[in-house]
Amino acid sequence: MTFKRPSIPMHAFRPGRWRSRWPWALVTVLMVLLIWLAAKSPGEYKLQAPTPVGTAQIEGPPWRMGNSEGRFTLTLYADLECPFCRAYFPQIKRWVSENKDVSLQWHHMPLTAHEPAASAEARLAECAAEANGNGAFWQAIEWIYAHTRADGQGLPDGLRYPYLTPAIEQCLASARPDVVIRAQTADAIKRGVAATPSVGLQDRQTNHEIILQGPIEGDALQSAMDMLSTDDQAAPPVKAPSTPDDTVGDMPK
Repeated sequence: MTFKRPSIPMHAFRPGRWRSRWPWALVTVLMVLLIWLAAKSPGEYKLQAPTPVGTAQIEGPPWRMGNSEGRFTLTLYADLECPFCRAYFPQIKRWVSENKDVSLQWHHMPLTAHEPAASAEARLAECAAEANGNGAFWQAIEWIYAHTRADGQGLPDGLRYPYLTPAIEQCLASARPDVVIRAQTADAIKRGVAATPSVGLQDRQTNHEIILQGPIEGDALQSAMDMLSTDDQAAPPVKAPSTPDDTVGDMPK
């Protein structure tokens, strides 16, 4: 007996028929994938929402980083056009991150020799923070230090802050940031700060404080913390005598 091989009609291979079926195959694959993902344990699969800039629950100004509940508050008196401040900022930021009982507080002190660029950059940082919070302030500080030509030369011509928003622009058109900057500068002079960078260190428990001129290294800061933490009330807050505004300048390393 002779068997004939069953023939398959050629129209079964027509492209049109395959194209009409492949979307259903794709839907089936996607459904199987979704069921598999849903069956995985929460520890194996978890979507994490990105953390937006400025969500830290810190109010300012002054703006802070580190442990806001820490015993010690370190105030950095700085000028955004000061080259020594620019070099010192990453060091002090790293030191604060390594000392969990310290918070860093920024204090504007634009120098006359660096105007108008110093105040213009300080205004940008304040407005970034007003619009987007604490994290946006430090983001602006780091961006300015990364791009400024320093010594009063300011940012390169035509360079625009990449995170500029209508809210920041509206703030820049107002006098609000100037009020903050002038108040902080006047307070620094009143406390005897004569150069940038300088740091103020306060023990919130004993209420002792000291002003240290220059880019102070970590070991010296630790020694100052030990000194301020003593309960000896004979060790009053240490402050330098008041210095006129026109003598304030950069502190060399």
